[in-house]
Amino acid sequence: MTKSIAPSLILFVLYASTAAIAMARNLGEEYSDDTEFVKASCETTTYPELCFQSLSSYASEIKKRPRQLAETALAVSLARAKSAKTYVSDMSDYKGITERQHEAVSDCIEEMGDTVDRLRSSLKELKHLEEGESGEDFWLCLGNVRTWTSAALTDETTCLDGFGGKAMDGELKSLIREHILRVAQDTSNALALINVFASKH
Repeated sequence: MTKSIAPSLILFVLYASTAAIAMARNLGEEYSDDTEFVKASCETTTYPELCFQSLSSYASEIKKRPRQLAETALAVSLARAKSAKTYVSDMSDYKGITERQHEAVSDCIEEMGDTVDRLRSSLKELKHLEEGESGEDFWLCLGNVRTWTSAALTDETTCLDGFGGKAMDGELKSLIREHILRVAQDTSNALALINVFASKH
């Protein structure tokens, strides 16, 4: 399937990057505990409450480390994407599914497969980076992380676009949309936290 990144998505990513970098300057050693660091960092994301809900239980492992925070956010998004892909795959046998709906489901399964692959690649690449590291190789790897995570967000949006129009309305669309939207929100938050990590270098 031919894919293109919508101008609105590009503007969103640029906005998220700028906002994250600006707000990240207020984060750092002044926070008294690990949970407060996670909470403050999540304020730089598009969905701060969801971010804190998803990541606060990992605060003791994150320990006020921006790279570890971004890595954990990617891991959470990857796990959510895997679960969503399985869920959408099960919808292929949804009772009363129409031919058009079945096509949309099949396309969505493909998109979510791409999402899983890209998030997995992003997480693997991010694990190679160390706190305080910089240099040409660092920025090349970080660029890969940003590109793959942004592409995963595009895949998720493309899946949802396949269910556009009133003809697709109904329980099947609602069920799938609920799962994919959650993945997209987690991915968006992970991208913002990657930008927070980048702003430290």
